[in-house]
Amino acid sequence: MFAQLGLGGLMIGLTTIIHASFMLAAIGLVGWVLRRARLPMPHWRAAVTVSWFVLVMFCATIVEVWTWAALFVWGGALPTLEEATYFSVVTFSTLGYGDIVLDPSWRLLGSIAAVNGVILFGWTTALVFIVVQRVYGRDGATPRF
Repeated sequence: MFAQLGLGGLMIGLTTIIHASFMLAAIGLVGWVLRRARLPMPHWRAAVTVSWFVLVMFCATIVEVWTWAALFVWGGALPTLEEATYFSVVTFSTLGYGDIVLDPSWRLLGSIAAVNGVILFGWTTALVFIVVQRVYGRDGATPRF
């Protein structure tokens, strides 16, 4: 149990670093676009800017899921990378189909992966909200509806 808690803590730390790295890249991209934008920003440019931000953060989630999947394969909890990736996506997103389950000796780590996903999805949601506010809420930049 304590080994799983320790390993889960390390994985949360690693995925947090991954998420923060992608966040900094995505915010840099949005900042670059906003610094060069003519005011008011056209609808299409505002939508593309937010979409790029979401895409970069989705890529962060994919890398984080693969990180968990690699751990499950490396540790012998799941036999293939495909199965481990599927399990990680279902667990990370808290969808939880239950068609693939971990051995009882690994199930605490699976729960930690789910908690990790909730935290990182919440973080991403907050970031998307802020980006939408910045892109659509700048003086003179708000597209007219």
